[in-house]
Amino acid sequence: MAFLVVLAAGFVGSQASADSSHGQSPHVGRAERPLVIGHRGAAGYLPDHTLEGYALAIELGADYIEPDLVATKDGHLVARHEPNMIATTDVATRPEFASRRRTAVIDGATDEGWFVSDFTLAEIKTLRAIQPFAERPQQFNGRFEIPTFEEVIALAQRKAKEKGRTIGIYPETKHPTYHKSIGLPLEGRLLKALRAAGWDRRDAPVFIQSFEQSNLKELSRLTKIRLIQLVDANDVNPDGTLDYTAPFDRPYDWTVSGNPRLQARTFGFFATDDGLREIRTYADGIGPWKRYIVSTKAIKLNANGTTADSNGDGVVDERDLALLPPTDLIRRAHAHGLLVHTWTFRNEQRRLASNYAGNPVAEYLQLYELGIDGVFSDFSDTAVAARVLFQLARDPDFAGCFTGELDGGFRHDCR
Repeated sequence: MAFLVVLAAGFVGSQASADSSHGQSPHVGRAERPLVIGHRGAAGYLPDHTLEGYALAIELGADYIEPDLVATKDGHLVARHEPNMIATTDVATRPEFASRRRTAVIDGATDEGWFVSDFTLAEIKTLRAIQPFAERPQQFNGRFEIPTFEEVIALAQRKAKEKGRTIGIYPETKHPTYHKSIGLPLEGRLLKALRAAGWDRRDAPVFIQSFEQSNLKELSRLTKIRLIQLVDANDVNPDGTLDYTAPFDRPYDWTVSGNPRLQARTFGFFATDDGLREIRTYADGIGPWKRYIVSTKAIKLNANGTTADSNGDGVVDERDLALLPPTDLIRRAHAHGLLVHTWTFRNEQRRLASNYAGNPVAEYLQLYELGIDGVFSDFSDTAVAARVLFQLARDPDFAGCFTGELDGGFRHDCR
């Protein structure tokens, strides 16, 4: 494909200093090279959201690590992908907690399991993390604790000193409307922890992300930390259009707002110019699912119009999809002064569209070429390797920086 041959085309590498408030700077800290964000830590190798997983992501070259934040019964923030711990901890094997299994409604969807808000921090600390994806290493299940947000911050600061480079955090407020409804709002707790760590400031190595808009608007009034509006969808239709089936149709705060204008929108509004202008008033960037940037369509259809098993391997997955031409979302977001960080990049063959020919590096290279500012990856090492290839291709002098032949103090990008 063309992006594997002409890697340098279309990438903008300028860095501009960010303004001191949201919605003002025409260029919000554009990265000289795309950031690599360790998605849930090093989720491809170790159980999600553990200090060990975050440390591995850093060791593999991640610039930022991503803790998803939920609240315990006694008001502590811990790193879990969802309030329900059934898939990511060993709670189901603990007889002392068997009676706490229940059903809850989160963002309009019914979920059954064990919920962080029913446990104190002391009880959470007795649990251990497990790997939620069966095809990934299982031998570390039951080994590692669930960390608090404060522990994640301390790890990043400690590793930054050890490595001699900036290591940031990228916390996500998970289901903020739900947490407010149960009396455990996330915003104040999040900012209190950052303030205690000296990171409640504009130039801190921190991005805060959320799928909900009102949550980010509230944070924009309380802090100068950079904010990112996440943009979701339910799935991709066989023709490549995005599917907005609930509960992934819109931010949940819009659904319960009682405002017909918001209830008529989907997440797709954020990808329009009107949506980007609106985001610019309270946030510094967008975090769209990668299919907003490069979508896919079915290679072959079944008689009922669903995606067919085109390669005959007995399953329907990403390998049965072909890439569509990229959209202009990155270009338009940049024109509105917004960063673009996209998700999620994974190495498994079944998660790669057919055009990538089973090579996960090819997917990163395409997005790097399109000018992405950052990628969330389960495999930070692959993201970093692809970034080096991209830099070597676009900058003839980078080879000298990379090998150490050029003086690192002479070139600002020798790092």
